Amino acid sequence: MAYLWGVTLLWAFSFSLIGVYLAGSVDAYFAVFTRTLLASLVFLPLLRFARIPSALAIKLMLIGAVQLGLMYICFYQSFTLLSVPEVVLFTIFTPVYITLLDDFWKQRFTPWYLVTALLAVVGAGVIRYNEISADFVAGFLLVQAANLCFGFGQVAYRRVMLAYQQEKNEDLQHHEVFGYFYLGAFLTALLGMLLFGNWDKLPSSLTQWGVLLWLGLVASGAGYFLWNKGATLVDAGALAIMNNALVPAGLLVNLLIWNRDVDLPRLILGGLIILLALVVNEVWVKPRIEARAG
Repeated sequence: MAYLWGVTLLWAFSFSLIGVYLAGSVDAYFAVFTRTLLASLVFLPLLRFARIPSALAIKLMLIGAVQLGLMYICFYQSFTLLSVPEVVLFTIFTPVYITLLDDFWKQRFTPWYLVTALLAVVGAGVIRYNEISADFVAGFLLVQAANLCFGFGQVAYRRVMLAYQQEKNEDLQHHEVFGYFYLGAFLTALLGMLLFGNWDKLPSSLTQWGVLLWLGLVASGAGYFLWNKGATLVDAGALAIMNNALVPAGLLVNLLIWNRDVDLPRLILGGLIILLALVVNEVWVKPRIEARAG
């Protein structure tokens, strides 16, 4: 859980940085291209090319293409249609996708995981419910596509890495393979930039370039590596709930730095509901699922 909590604090800045400094002024495809390029440059030198089977490399590239490449493309486009609070609001459905995808992968249905995820959704909804813009349908669908890509990538990476380590009985280090994840994301972003990018809307200030560097090297480069590694260390229920911990964290960043209007009573109440969901999962749901599996 430490990895997930740490990345949650790191990513709390991303919503506001994108919405305040990049959305509408920097081409979304270029922003995605830059982030994935920088993240790739961080991890490609660490790849153990000779040690990693081609089948595993291809799987990781496909996961990166979906979880990071396609997700970012949809996510950045949504900021052209929605405000930052609306984007945050619509991300609350990610836990539901994670629990359902994990069950689909295992060919089972675990209703208690879904209950805890929905409880987390309720908490996030209490925090972020507000009026919706006229473009909410298109924006909503874009954010849901991003959520689905993000959820799929987390579940797939967790399953693929655990299956490989069990099958090969080999303690393969995550940093030795994660370059393939970013390479898949970069190739997807490059294709998007070449096909749909607007070269007239490149960053025009040092602040915008600085934000892209932070998002690429730190939020993406370090963040997704640590998040996906953390995903292999927890169960699907806890992973689903931690996706919504970003909501109160992002709101606190808005409140303390960008002075956005925040309903503090709802923030506190929603945050407590999300924490309750995590406690329920850890002390009640998870032991029962493990006992049934044993």
